Amino acid sequence: MKISSGRPAARLTLVGLAVAALVTGAGALVVHTTVASAASAGVEDEGANCAVPALPDAGSLPTSAKLPDPFKKLDGSRITAKSDWTCQRELIKKLSEKFVYGEKPAKPQSVTGTVSRTSITVNVSNAGKSSSFSASVDAPSGNGPFPAVVVLGGFGADTAAIKAAGAAVINYDPYAVGKEGTPRTNKQGAFYSIYGANSPTGLLMAWAWGVSRIIDVLEQSGGTVLRGDATGVTGCSRFGKGAFVIGAFDQRIQLTMPIESGSGGVPIFRGIPGEGAQSLSSAYGEQPWLGDAFGSFTGSPARLPVDTHEMVAMVAPRGLFIMDNPHIVNLGPKSASVAALGGAEVYRALGAGDNITYWSDIQNGTHCANRPEWSAPLQQNIQKYLIKTGNSPGSFHISSKAAGNLAEWRDWTTPTLSGSTSSPSTSISPSTSPSTSTSPSTSPSTSTSPSRSPSTSTSGGCTATASVNQWTGGFVATIRVTAGAAGISGWTVAGTLPSGATITSAWNANRSGDSGAVQFTNVQYNGAVPAGQYTEFGFQGTGTGTGLTTGCTAR
Repeated sequence: MKISSGRPAARLTLVGLAVAALVTGAGALVVHTTVASAASAGVEDEGANCAVPALPDAGSLPTSAKLPDPFKKLDGSRITAKSDWTCQRELIKKLSEKFVYGEKPAKPQSVTGTVSRTSITVNVSNAGKSSSFSASVDAPSGNGPFPAVVVLGGFGADTAAIKAAGAAVINYDPYAVGKEGTPRTNKQGAFYSIYGANSPTGLLMAWAWGVSRIIDVLEQSGGTVLRGDATGVTGCSRFGKGAFVIGAFDQRIQLTMPIESGSGGVPIFRGIPGEGAQSLSSAYGEQPWLGDAFGSFTGSPARLPVDTHEMVAMVAPRGLFIMDNPHIVNLGPKSASVAALGGAEVYRALGAGDNITYWSDIQNGTHCANRPEWSAPLQQNIQKYLIKTGNSPGSFHISSKAAGNLAEWRDWTTPTLSGSTSSPSTSISPSTSPSTSTSPSTSPSTSTSPSRSPSTSTSGGCTATASVNQWTGGFVATIRVTAGAAGISGWTVAGTLPSGATITSAWNANRSGDSGAVQFTNVQYNGAVPAGQYTEFGFQGTGTGTGLTTGCTAR
């Protein structure tokens, strides 16, 4: 089955910069600039000047079934301050480029282009080679300047809702930059015209490079039509993979919204084989989406030194709204929920837990359909991150059909990082002075950030340990049932939910009760637990899970 179809931001000023602009008769603003003279509303890669240690070779990588610790440096130490994240993110970026996607080259030597209410043109030259491509623009009524959402491929995205929220739609044809249907040794498109048809960089990263060049032109245009400091990106299926990579690898993207991205997109690589999603070898071989180097990991993802929860984390603390489909196993929705939960731990550590939303609790299972469940949060995210008139908190809505369990995939804990997040103005604030009513707080709060609070209760031959991932309005609880000195053949966990909390779904257990006093019993396959060993189950709820109490009885 084939399902795919450490520097602060510079303000947008012209301070002695050699930028030439000409307004044409068609009303388009023509801009030309070079690397040395570009005015910028943001920074594509804030960690470009970080000293990243030598990366390991593929042959020396250890095998680990657990997700890599996103807070761990190559020397084994862990970051301790929020200001450390800039260079830690750069390390993750370099590992992702080397082993997963291929390298994203730095900004070319020259970028020229035009911006109008109907189109954008991009002309690029570098090292004696050049290429061009264009995108159409569909702007809302009014005079602008407008924030804009780049829509990949022209399907799956709710463009009517985007425009209704006040943002323009930039219709981007990724195939103009990296064409599908070509062999890895003869890749085609604007990217490969400059960097070579046999470049080891995959299409997803080439598409990301193309959007970065569009943003270059938007920045250079002076913001008279489209704002260069308020850009989002979205797409579905293969274009959801692209949207995910685009947002992860350009920190000028204020809002990233991948839809049903499937294997090679949001789902953790380590989880895909066990979930029954499109295999990694199939995703690698169907199209040259992933970098050439990934070919040696399709049968052994546990050797990868990175996984997609860290690409989720690369977006932090910027806005991220992941939309997923729990009805199609081939898309890997359970593995996607694990990636989102894992990445949310970095958001929380940075004090930006309000900035990530994951939503797979939907009724319609049709691939890439516009869904009513997503319409309101889509517009809320656009208003918050692009228009800067809202402050709706992020939330998790994980379908019981495809609920992953982060606890099964990690052996690391989330640290409490000191200080403030580095360069937050480039990530979550407008280029003008932020106000508390339109810019999310970077300080952690139990009422607005995901949190993980463990509690343990022992009785009757087993121990129940509860861990809670909390966000505004909801939570996911993971309960670990550990056998005592003797093995057990069954278990019952009784719990008391905090006032106002309600369970909406549960997995790996039978349950009675949705609020107040609740009870869980084992299902057929996880009742027998050997002495000293454990099994886990979980549930999702509304309200707050902090303060959940549990007790365990063996049968």
